[in-house]
Amino acid sequence: MKLFVFDVGGVIADNTSVVPAIRNFLGISEHDFVEIAETENLTALQTGRITVGEFVFSLSRKLGRPVPGNIWEMFFKPTPIEETIEIIKQLRKRYRVIAGTNTIEPHYEVHRSRGDYNIFDRVYASHIIGFAKPDRRFYRHILHEEDCGPEEAFFTDDTARNVKAAADMGIIAFQFTDPSSLRERLKEYL
Repeated sequence: MKLFVFDVGGVIADNTSVVPAIRNFLGISEHDFVEIAETENLTALQTGRITVGEFVFSLSRKLGRPVPGNIWEMFFKPTPIEETIEIIKQLRKRYRVIAGTNTIEPHYEVHRSRGDYNIFDRVYASHIIGFAKPDRRFYRHILHEEDCGPEEAFFTDDTARNVKAAADMGIIAFQFTDPSSLRERLKEYL
């Protein structure tokens, strides 16, 4: 094994989903938010093709009322999953360990400013690299940058479709449910 790739939200940090809080704050249903987000292309926000300002402006226009420009960070209060962080620290003693995360600029900046990314050798953030999981280009970009074959990489994520996409490319992939299961899966490397 040459490379270990960890998702961030749901794997090294809990409380990263802000959509329910945003929906409640805006007083809109899940269906309405999904419809608006798809129309405004949330993927474009995650891949850096539109800015947060552009997304919020469009959301304000759709709702017919102003939406705070900092809506994405207002409710973003990630909490570290200490057991996963300890696993990463143990792996880094012998291996290269990176983050491969679907994120947006404000969330990335919160993690960066708190030092959450310091446990990694490098961070590949979707809004910077221009690709988001489960797009195969996301994984290919990382493998190319890391000069690593898929069979030499281990990937963990809490989202099944992201794990399947990695596995379909030949990457050793594991769906994260809890740190204990991850530790058990990685025991030969720790």
